[in-house]
Amino acid sequence: MDKWIKYNPNPKERRVGDCAIRACCKATGRTWNEVFDDLVQIAYRQKDVLSANKVWGEYLADNGYVRYEPDYPMDVYKFCCNFPHGTYVLGLDGHVVTVVDGRFYDTWDSSGKSVIYFWERG
Repeated sequence: MDKWIKYNPNPKERRVGDCAIRACCKATGRTWNEVFDDLVQIAYRQKDVLSANKVWGEYLADNGYVRYEPDYPMDVYKFCCNFPHGTYVLGLDGHVVTVVDGRFYDTWDSSGKSVIYFWERG
């Protein structure tokens, strides 16, 4: 079964550079503009960029997510198979993607990318 669902909440349908915003949209159910505005405030406070792991990580923590590291190496596809229920945001190498009930939402098929850490909705 295909685990990828094409998803792009960007109002201009851009596909590059805003993966953290897109992932947070899916994880929280908020619009791209709402998430962008919230991340700008966090980034300003932290003196960092919107896509910095610490910035969107704080946003997720503020929205009830808890960070974990996988017990063993796995890619996005394997993560979806191993976690068929719940909402997760996966930190990959240079990318961020959200998994909901065993399917991942992204603008492209990132199923082969390795999961470095993940956030689980508490």
